Amino acid sequence: MASIPPGEAFLLRSAEAIWTAALKAVAPSALICRHISRRGATLYVGDSSFSLAAPRRVFLAALGKAARPMADRLASILGGKLSRGIVLCPPGRPLHRPNIVSLPVPHPLPDRRSLAAARKILALAEQAGEGDLFIVLLSGGASAQACLPPPGLKLADKRRVTERLIRAGADIAELNAVRKHLSLFKGGRLAQAAHPAEILNLVISDVRGNDLETVGSGPAFWDSTTYAGARRVLEKYRMWSSMPASVKKAIEDGRKKMTPEMLKKNSPVFRRMTSLVLGDIGTALEAAAARARRLGFETRVLTGMDHGRARDAAKRYAAVLRAEMSRPGKPGRRFCLLAGGELTVEVRGRGKGGRNTEFVLALLREMGPPAGLPPTGSRQGPSRWFAASLGTDGIDGPTDAAGAWASAGTGERASRLGFEPRRFLDRNDSYSFFKKAGALIRTGPTGTNVMDLRIFMGVASTLSSGKCRRDPVFSL
Repeated sequence: MASIPPGEAFLLRSAEAIWTAALKAVAPSALICRHISRRGATLYVGDSSFSLAAPRRVFLAALGKAARPMADRLASILGGKLSRGIVLCPPGRPLHRPNIVSLPVPHPLPDRRSLAAARKILALAEQAGEGDLFIVLLSGGASAQACLPPPGLKLADKRRVTERLIRAGADIAELNAVRKHLSLFKGGRLAQAAHPAEILNLVISDVRGNDLETVGSGPAFWDSTTYAGARRVLEKYRMWSSMPASVKKAIEDGRKKMTPEMLKKNSPVFRRMTSLVLGDIGTALEAAAARARRLGFETRVLTGMDHGRARDAAKRYAAVLRAEMSRPGKPGRRFCLLAGGELTVEVRGRGKGGRNTEFVLALLREMGPPAGLPPTGSRQGPSRWFAASLGTDGIDGPTDAAGAWASAGTGERASRLGFEPRRFLDRNDSYSFFKKAGALIRTGPTGTNVMDLRIFMGVASTLSSGKCRRDPVFSL
C-alpha cells in the first residue's frame, strides 16, 4: 500500500511510542525488581517477608509466557538460596541458571511435552517439606504448557475441547473452568502437592479483574468453579452432545460426586499461601497514559475490563471515537483514548487472524466518514483518527503479528486497491487484510502477557456549527 500522509504517520509514531512504554512497564524483570528484594537471609515481597535461612529450602516453579524472564530475575535475587527450580520455556530458549532445569513446552495447545512438564513440576513440589518455601511464578499461557489429564482421558481429547472452545469464542474464564476439571495439575493441585510447605504465588495477570483462579487455570490457587459449571459452559456453546466419551465421563463423574471437586478456599492447603499480582493491564495502561501525556495528547483511560466479541466492541469504540472527534475545541486538538482487556472471535471462515486484527478491521468498517464531521481535505480542516490493538504478549492468534493499526485513510487506500474490509471479515481473514495494507504490528514475543492494549488517537478540527455530539456512555 502507498505510504501514509505525514499527519497519519505522526499518529503512528506516537502510538508506537505509547505501546512501547506500556510493554516496558510490564516487562517481567521490571515487575520482579519493583516488588521483590533481598537483604541477607530475608526475601521481601510486597508487604511480606520470608526467611531464607537454613535449613529452609527454596523451590521454584515458573510457568507461562513470562516464565523465563521472571525466573531469570528472581534467581539472580535468590542467588545461592535457591535449592532447585523448574522453568518452562519456548523450545530452543532454555534458561541457563544453577539449580534450574529448563523444559521446552508448546503453546497454545498442549502436547506430550506439556504432560512431562506437569509431572516434573508436581514431583518437585512433592519434595518440599513443612519448613520449606515453594515459589510459583505464574503468567498467562501456563494452562497449555503444563497439562495432566486424569486417567482415562486422552490428551488428544482434551486438545480437541480446548481448540473448539477457542474457535467458538469462549472467554478465558470459561475455557479454564473446563480445562481445570479435566486436569490433575490445575485448580490448586500444584499447591496440594507442595503442602505443607509455605507457598508464594507470584502472578503476572492476563485476566479481567486479576482473578487468580483463572490465570494459568490457578495451579496454586483455590477454585470456586464446579464440574456442573464446566458442563454448562460446554452446553452454552452447544458442544456437550458432541464431546468425546472420555470428556463426558470425567465431568459427569465429578458432577455426581464420584470425583472430588477442585480445592476450595477453606482447604488447609492454602493456610500458608501468599499471593501477589506483580503486574496487570492497569500497569500497562498507566505507563501508556503517562507517555501519551508527555507527547502532548489529552489522554483518558476508558477501561481495563474489555470483554465480549471483537466485532461488538468495535461498534462501541467507533461511537466513542466519533464523539471524541466531535468535541468542540481548538483546531488541531490532539487526544488519546486507552483501553485494555481481552476480546473473543467466533471463527466461521477459513482465513487467518486473531482477536486484535479482527477488532481493528471491524472498527475500520464501522468508522467510515462520520456524519457531521468535515471530510479529510475540506475547508474546515482535516479530522484524523488512528486506532491500534495489540496483544501484550506479541502474539495475536495463530499469526506472527501482535495486532494491527488503522487510520482515517486506510479504508480509502484499501478501496483504491480493490479490497474491501467486509469481505475479509466474512472470512475471518483480518491478518491478510492488514498484511496487504502494510499495517500489521510486529513486536515479536515480548516475554510478558497482560491481555491486550488498545490505543485510539486523533487530531480533531472544530465543527462549523460549534455543537458537540453527546458522548456515549462506554458500556462494558
